[in-house]
Amino acid sequence: MRVLVVEDNPSVSSMLELFFSKEGLEGDFAGDGLEGYRKFKEGDYDLLVLDWMLPGMDGISLCRKIRETGSEVPIIMLTAKDSESDQVIGFEMGADDYVTKPFSPLTLMARIKAVARRSRKAGDFDAGIRTAHFVAHKETREVLKDGEPIDNLTPKEFDLLLFFLQHPKQVFSREQLLEQVWGYQFYGDERTVDVHIKRLRKKIPEGDRLFHTVWGVGYKFEELAD
Repeated sequence: MRVLVVEDNPSVSSMLELFFSKEGLEGDFAGDGLEGYRKFKEGDYDLLVLDWMLPGMDGISLCRKIRETGSEVPIIMLTAKDSESDQVIGFEMGADDYVTKPFSPLTLMARIKAVARRSRKAGDFDAGIRTAHFVAHKETREVLKDGEPIDNLTPKEFDLLLFFLQHPKQVFSREQLLEQVWGYQFYGDERTVDVHIKRLRKKIPEGDRLFHTVWGVGYKFEELAD
């Protein structure tokens, strides 16, 4: 697996380069956002790790610019920012995951493997899913509600919606959603799920009546009766 890391701290880059070598990953490194974008355009990477604070072009702007090319390569953000509003910004720009500094290389490695595994398993979803009000196509990542396209979803918001469409009326804990949609065991970052549910409720018409909070457990998806 080829991983591009855009990180301006040489110590962090050296640590990851050593760790990647031990794990059998091919790591490529850039020290600023502009160099990172150039390498992204020239290379063929399976996953990107972007630091939030970068010279030249910050990580969020880089993430947005990459998504504007149409690329769906998995992106993990590295950042010292851990507030919900910061996570929202990252996810809205198209990030798939979010690792807060300081971090353990083992934790980052687990996230990399999980995101990569999830990306490889994406084809396991039904390419065409139809419910009472929704039509979703995994291959084209298109979703319609009552015939109207919902085209402002981030990649992970689409994955979460697709999972719920496949499992209507089933109650899932945050830990289960992290494992099934993000592909990793629960690490205590349950706000990731909450942020995505909140965004889906806002972006999908009548979304607040589709995604139900089951107090003390988690969430379920149930369509409105005709």
